[in-house]
Amino acid sequence: MEVILLQDMDKLGIRGQLVNVADGYGRNYLLPKKLAVAATPQNRKWVEQQRVRFLKQSAKEKADAEDLAKLLADVSLNFTRRAGEQGTLFGSVTAMDIAEGLHAKGYNIDRRKVHLDPPIKLLGEYDVSLKLHGEVTATVKVKVEAEVEQPAAS
Repeated sequence: MEVILLQDMDKLGIRGQLVNVADGYGRNYLLPKKLAVAATPQNRKWVEQQRVRFLKQSAKEKADAEDLAKLLADVSLNFTRRAGEQGTLFGSVTAMDIAEGLHAKGYNIDRRKVHLDPPIKLLGEYDVSLKLHGEVTATVKVKVEAEVEQPAAS
């Protein structure tokens, strides 16, 4: 099935591009979510007319992402977690935790943009990358510290 993408999609294509996808993927996912339209002659003409608008919008999104990346370069997040004697966490710091930490500092970053292959399971400092745009990546410093246990009061 041939469709025309209405949004940039990782591993599939960019906005306005004509791509071949499986029938089920196109019919059941891309078309209902308005991520693409069927590649009819009428839609092809419409996309050609909109191509300049798509390019301007893409350039604006990239510029916004670059500005956000400059702001995020100075951001560092601190997490306190329970840890064992070897520095292994009893849980982990996940992409969701990092997204919530950024949200608390005023940055609205989707957790899917946080690239954290294995979740953080050890104490220490880490550089975590954020994919803000297809061509723009930012790095945030994350520090994981051990939770100080309070002595039991008798």
